Amino acid sequence: MAAGRAWSVVELLKTTTEYFTEKQVGESRLSAELLLGHVLGLKRLDLYLNHERPVSDRELEAFRECCRQRLQGRPVQYIAGEAFFYGSRFMVDERVLIPRPETELVLEHALERLASASPGLEAPSILDIGTGSGCIAITIALRIPGAMVTAVDSSEGALQVAQENARNLGVADRVSFVLADMLDASFPAALAGPFDLVVSNPPYIPGIEWSALQDEVRRYEPRQALVAPEGFEFYRGIASAAPSLLRNGGLLCFELHADAANGVRALCEPGFGAIEVMQDYSGLDRALSCMKK
Repeated sequence: MAAGRAWSVVELLKTTTEYFTEKQVGESRLSAELLLGHVLGLKRLDLYLNHERPVSDRELEAFRECCRQRLQGRPVQYIAGEAFFYGSRFMVDERVLIPRPETELVLEHALERLASASPGLEAPSILDIGTGSGCIAITIALRIPGAMVTAVDSSEGALQVAQENARNLGVADRVSFVLADMLDASFPAALAGPFDLVVSNPPYIPGIEWSALQDEVRRYEPRQALVAPEGFEFYRGIASAAPSLLRNGGLLCFELHADAANGVRALCEPGFGAIEVMQDYSGLDRALSCMKK
């Protein structure tokens, strides 16, 4: 990416992809596309529709700075300050986890079970525990126009990000945010239930697995949003609190660690029935849902 020469979009993408590949940057082409799209204000498809578009010196320098950060391991989403979840753009930074595609499947499962358990319910009351960027809570509000959603997190910084996302996506009037620790005994008292659905993607990576995670995850994403010392503390705390938060027949839905289904099922069986486990496209257990007895 030498300065002083004219670059087109397609030339810059080709050169950057090759360089990222040489430097063993993960998802080299996707990284190049997302970063250049961010700098130029173009979607990935639009990069190719405008492949001969010249890149100005100012844009080139901004792109080079983005690439320097990517070479250092910083995730593309944090460099661009955005991530897409269920087709919507969410602001993200190091205060929150980057939304994962697998969590979209958890959301779909939760909403399918809610529709099946409560057909015709137009204004459900929903609680999202550990909201992070707000991607689950806000997407539910977008998908169900009558839903009233409460989003909880123990991180004030995460709630600031989530609140901005709710404003940007036009649902701030239907998503309320609560700062609370889900492991605190007073947690249920901080919330105005009962709820029709409690959904959570809690911290579930056991501490002993931390060192095996990708380097860019360990260096940049918030550990407190990922790790539970033994892996089950948050599942246990939420499963214990959920019966007092849900109406009779209300639903609880968790995102799962790939090896946690049996353990989470055992935690839920005392107070819940109709337990279902959903697998993702890789065949891994990804979500567990159940109904309050």
